[in-house]
Formats: sequence, structure tokens, C-alpha cells
Amino acid sequence: MSFQQMQQDAPVLKYPEDFAPHPNISLETAANMLFRAIQTSQNLPYHWTFIDKPQEGQIYLLFMPNPALPLNDGIRWQDQENRFAMPVQRGARELEVAEVKYGFVPNSPDTSAWRVRRRYRLHKGGHPQLVLVHYSRVPAIQIVPSLLNTPVRQYPLRQITDPPVYVIGDKMGQKAFPQAPGPGQGPGPHHQGGMPIPMPPVGMNPQAMIAQQNSNMEALERRRERDRERARDGSASAVGQRPGPPRLDDDESADESELLSTRTLALTRYRRNHELMEEVFKQAAFGTKGSPPPKRIYEAFDKEELEANVVRRKSSTSMLFRAKFYYSLGQATR
Repeated sequence: MSFQQMQQDAPVLKYPEDFAPHPNISLETAANMLFRAIQTSQNLPYHWTFIDKPQEGQIYLLFMPNPALPLNDGIRWQDQENRFAMPVQRGARELEVAEVKYGFVPNSPDTSAWRVRRRYRLHKGGHPQLVLVHYSRVPAIQIVPSLLNTPVRQYPLRQITDPPVYVIGDKMGQKAFPQAPGPGQGPGPHHQGGMPIPMPPVGMNPQAMIAQQNSNMEALERRRERDRERARDGSASAVGQRPGPPRLDDDESADESELLSTRTLALTRYRRNHELMEEVFKQAAFGTKGSPPPKRIYEAFDKEELEANVVRRKSSTSMLFRAKFYYSLGQATR
């Protein structure tokens, strides 16, 4: 095997969750999955693996430092890979598609070349090293006889012992070594990355993602409550007693930044602070301080002053009528 073939046959970094197979994926769906993967990939380490002889409809999310390099997947392709870019999400992002057709698996029941592979990545408006790979079907063509039994890689594939690696975020480049389970405990479903509560997979629908985030926030609140109880118990204990080793609960093996996404953590803190300030404003607005009863409408006037004004106006009116009467009488006698 040549050096170039050895480079192409190197293992790849794959997103740890598996996706349900789909016969077809639209450009918008691929763009949405890649955009959501930017967030979920920050807290999940990618695993080293080989993609070998995938079935129709299979989907992989890979981290490829150089997406332009060929991808060896155990399939012999009878066509050249073509690349083109398409605007998606109303032109906000640009999706690059690398398509290769007419593939078959050598030394297999394949009697025609019917496989197609499409690699999607957000060339603009996303993370260009996250690549979504999808395998589907095209109208078959005849297999070149000289290629029918020619393998594209050497078997058996070597066993991979490299630990998972974080590829995005603050932990980028850090290895996630498996953690040994405690006494009487078995390894969790995603214990290799030190993540007791995994982030939702990219293919999860929005309702399921919200439910997962709410569950994570509730776990974080329970952790804070236990911390407060331990602090109270520690203050009441006798002075000079040597404390035992700290106990780690199932959901305490990661800090807040590992347990929740940045947006969810901010929402949790905002909700907690809002509840505290709500009590302050409620006491200020609806507390026990006495408020004076509202004044009646006539209390703004002085009764004695009003009566004096009435007397003066009556006197003025009487004088006016007398003057008018004498004036009229004088005119009549003339």
C-alpha cells in the first residue's frame, strides 16, 4: 500500500451519537444539522473510527481538519468527486456539497455500481471542518470488470486505542480518557468523555432538545440544593474533626460549563436571579407599610371660605339690581 493510500486510510473523528438512516436529505436539513452541531460538539468528544462499507441511508458527522482530502470508506467509486456550493437559509449561509457517484463494495454481493456519497459542510456561516456524510442510491451502472474484486483498503482494519478528542470549544484538542467506575457502579452511556448527562444529539427534534435542556437544569438545581445542605451540616459539625473525602454524586462529576450549554446556563442563572429580585420588588410594592386613605373630592375646599364668598356675591347682586332699578326709574320720569 502506498503512502498516499495509507494517509487516506487513516481513521476519522466521528460524532459519538448515531443518526437514524434516511434515504434522502435536503440541503436545508443538512445546513440545519451542521449549524446545531456547532453547539452540541463543544461538550461531546469525537471518537476515532473507520467508516467501512456503509449501508444506504447512513449518516455520519465527522470532524475533518482538511475536508478537501479524499475519504476512504471501503467503497470503490467509478466517478470523480464533484464539488459545488449552494446558498441556504435565505442566503445567510453557504453550503458546500461534494458528490461522488457509482460506487460499489469490492468482493461483495454488489452486481452494479449504485451507491452515491454526498459530503456537506457550511463553507460560510458555520464551522467548515464539520462534515455531514450521507450515503444514498442513484440509477445503477455496470461495474468495470477489472475493478470488481480490487479492494480499496487493507483488511483487517487495525484496532483503534486512541481516546476521544474534543474538537470545538474551550476543550478543543483535549483527550477524554475513560473514567473507571466506582464500587458497585457501571459505566454510564457516555462515560468516556466525563459527561454524566450528554448534550442532545444533532438529529433530535426541537421539542426533545428543550426537554433535555430542562432536565439538565433541574439536575443543576438539585446539585445546588445539596451543596447548601452540606454547607449547613459542615458549619454545625464539631471544630477540629477531620472531614472525610468529598463524595461525588452521579450528576456532580462535571461542572456547570460541562453540564449545560452556555445559553442554558445563562438562562438558569437569569431565572434564579429573577426569582430573588421578584421577592424584593414584591415586598416593596405589596408590603405592610400603611398608605393614607384617598381624600374625598370636597375635602380640598374650605367650607367657611365658600360661605363667605356666597354672602359677598349675594350682596353684590343685590346692589346691582338696585342700581339698575333706580336707573330705569330715572329714565322713565324724563
